Amino acid sequence: MDKGLVIKNTGSWYLVKTEDGMLTECKIKGNFRLKGIKSTNPVAVGDRVQIKKNYEGSAFITEIEDRKNYIIRRSSNLSKQSHIIASNLDQCMLVVTINYPETSTIFIDRFLASAEAYRVPVCIVFNKTDLYSEDENKYLEGFINLYTHIGYKCFKISALNNHGVDEIKKALEGKITLFSGHSGVGKSTLINAILPEQKLKTGEISAAHNKGMHTTTFSEMFPVDGEGYIIDTPGIKGFGTLDMKEEEVGHYFKEIFEFSANCKYNNCTHRHEPGCAVREAVENHYISESRYSSYLNILEDKEERKYRSAF
Repeated sequence: MDKGLVIKNTGSWYLVKTEDGMLTECKIKGNFRLKGIKSTNPVAVGDRVQIKKNYEGSAFITEIEDRKNYIIRRSSNLSKQSHIIASNLDQCMLVVTINYPETSTIFIDRFLASAEAYRVPVCIVFNKTDLYSEDENKYLEGFINLYTHIGYKCFKISALNNHGVDEIKKALEGKITLFSGHSGVGKSTLINAILPEQKLKTGEISAAHNKGMHTTTFSEMFPVDGEGYIIDTPGIKGFGTLDMKEEEVGHYFKEIFEFSANCKYNNCTHRHEPGCAVREAVENHYISESRYSSYLNILEDKEERKYRSAF
């Protein structure tokens, strides 16, 4: 038996990097059932697995080790099935832009709330600083102050000019990092700046993604300096399709959760109840109005019994 890390999934077989650094193509042996998840792919990129090699030189995955976390999206064909995008993530880097195109605060906050639910730490990477006017730069500083204060690490970069990319590289060392963001924010440009040798790969992925060809997507991990890995996948578009219970939504907004401890009612939804500490904190500017709006936006989805796939 060998232990290894799943670094690529093609649907029919998996590429596993064993502890001795060898790459082995593997199939699945046996029937893996995941607790509470109906999944189209029982094994995911990022999984730590045990494999058994046979005499012909091929191998079987016989066991998946417990995951510390994972990220799923709904399968496009079967609404009750999920597709696991990646597992055992140390962090996610969300690439956003103040303009060209503008990333909305609702998108950012939905993404952060989903990541909290999946127990994945997020860093926010503000890209395209080379394009911003004085006013846009002030707006950017406001964003950075807001999210840094809540507890999210922020980076300010221009992937095109390679400005700030070294700081990102340092943050990737020794970690498994998933990259995400709207198309057009420069995610591929950033990955190319970090890993020039992957240029063709990310270009192909982006081209396919921009044509909307992401019905089946397969993730792949790329090694970076310092024993880390980057995972890039267009399948992350459906990141937010997560079933949150209405009373849980506030748990995934760090500052709302903190203030909710002082609400008069335990099951306060922070909309109209008397003695709500969260609404009071919004009025006193301890919680930003944009974050509170994003929170209400998710609650509206719950009422309509849908979760808008905003990303």
